[in-house]
Amino acid sequence: MSTMKRNAPLPLPPSFAAADAGNYHYQANATALAATAQDWRKQHNITASAADEHKVHLLLIDVQKDFCFPEGSLYVGGRSGTGAVDDSRRIAEFIYRNLGTLTDITATMDTHLAFQIFFPQFWQDRAGAPLTAHTVIAADQIASGEVKPNPAMAKWLCNGNYTWLCKQVEYYCRELEKAGKYQLYLWPPHCLLGTDGHALAGVVQAARLFHAYARTAQSTVEVKGGNPLTENYSVLRPEVLTRFDGGALAQRNTQFLSTLLSSDAVIIAGQAASHCVKSTIDDLLSEIVSVDKALAKKIYLLTDCMSAVAVPDGKGGFVADFTDQATAALQRFADAGMNLIKSTDALTL
Repeated sequence: MSTMKRNAPLPLPPSFAAADAGNYHYQANATALAATAQDWRKQHNITASAADEHKVHLLLIDVQKDFCFPEGSLYVGGRSGTGAVDDSRRIAEFIYRNLGTLTDITATMDTHLAFQIFFPQFWQDRAGAPLTAHTVIAADQIASGEVKPNPAMAKWLCNGNYTWLCKQVEYYCRELEKAGKYQLYLWPPHCLLGTDGHALAGVVQAARLFHAYARTAQSTVEVKGGNPLTENYSVLRPEVLTRFDGGALAQRNTQFLSTLLSSDAVIIAGQAASHCVKSTIDDLLSEIVSVDKALAKKIYLLTDCMSAVAVPDGKGGFVADFTDQATAALQRFADAGMNLIKSTDALTL
């Protein structure tokens, strides 16, 4: 793959404060940022991204408040406990220092409603009691009646056909298990559309807006996760695409996939390394392998800008800890030809 000499790293602008990475309530002032970015562009001779001959795409996965702060409903603290907060600061600093190199920035946004197949409220036990978060559901449990979808949902979800719904969710879980990735895992409600937790972390939002204004580049967003009957960890495709009756359940995001593969370099960061980041890279790698394995060399993973889900149990341990899975995935991606880098590394792409 051809390489380019990177633009000299820029200083951090006066609008940036590292402490904002840990401030749940910090919001970027777009008007003020636009003015500051205009001055910054003149001061540092920053050109419009449309003039870039070498297209570098930064993909920020689910850097949303519910994941990025302890106040969030599904904080990705990692084993350190400060994982996503530290990641957000480093992501912002990376963007500011590399304004002249980054052509495009796309932020994905996990976007959910109250009742979806991976939320406890979707389910009941045999006695009709709701399930709890961090529960794993197996297809055989559904087949035996040990767990079942809430019957009240059938009216608005499938025209009142509860039998259809029961068959579909059992089929869904069997498809997950057949794929060999994992079983259905119930998460606490998170990134609900309309809530504060759905918004991007303020320090990252400020950085991507600053980049947009400084380089006259659109602040692009890819929304995912709204289908109530399938998980959508990856921005490139839901976990299951079909229904038990042969109909289509969901579709691959072929347009965005094409956008990524047409870039000269793709840099990936965000949350969580063990789930949405991992799944997106898995799907990207699968496409690369089907087209040209050599394309993996243009994928760069910012390993210090992502953390794994590790849920503390309050006793010094964890209710769930996916750190090892994230570490193994990164090694697998490196073995496939992708580049593992840190946000402070010299960026020669």
